[in-house]
Amino acid sequence: MRLLGKTALITAAGQGIGRACALAMAEQGATVWATDVNPDALATLKEVRNIQTAVLDVLDKKAIHKLLAQLPRLDILFNCAGYVHNGSIAQATDQEWEFAFNLNARSQFWTIQAALPNMLARGGGSIINMASVCGASKGLPNRFIYGASKAAVVGLTKAVAADYVGQGIRCNAIAPGTVDTPSLGERINSYDDPIAARKAFIARQPMGRLAQAAEIAPIVIYLASDESVFATGQLFTVDGGMMI
Repeated sequence: MRLLGKTALITAAGQGIGRACALAMAEQGATVWATDVNPDALATLKEVRNIQTAVLDVLDKKAIHKLLAQLPRLDILFNCAGYVHNGSIAQATDQEWEFAFNLNARSQFWTIQAALPNMLARGGGSIINMASVCGASKGLPNRFIYGASKAAVVGLTKAVAADYVGQGIRCNAIAPGTVDTPSLGERINSYDDPIAARKAFIARQPMGRLAQAAEIAPIVIYLASDESVFATGQLFTVDGGMMI
């Protein structure tokens, strides 16, 4: 087991990539704290061996620090929470910009800040941040706010890695392509023609299909494990060929 003896905390673990990674980490022997703002989304994880669940709103700084302070140890932090706004700069509003940067970037700032004392006391840890192929790597149509906020995640990741590279803390980010998750399904269903929208999402993937959440989990397991001990400050792209 690649994560035996380690403790991990995952945000937005109730569905999609977060849930797939919670299950994968538990299978690899980690004690996993699966958190989500939606208690109902955590229900199916409560009976899984090695998984503890907790309701957590990552927009609540006090709640983050309260939960992190309760953990006797923390070796892995996976910041998975995020939101995708649709539209160009012409349609963007200040409220949407603020919400996206709060959820996609500021929440990671808060969780990392709260996790660092525990990790430093134990001599190290692995922080994994959810970025996207859309952002620092590639611009996509109608993803102005999302791309900007995810580019910020890459800068945040590299800054943390640079500050703590000599203290046993590794900080990396992953950049998935389009993943077939419940949140994507909700966005697709919001279009006037959901069938055409799904076809459009698939068409931009060179492999001709969407990724499954379980296909993103292996790179997260690698970054969480000691196998990636020499990797920090990097953006690991898992995009089905979008960046070829």
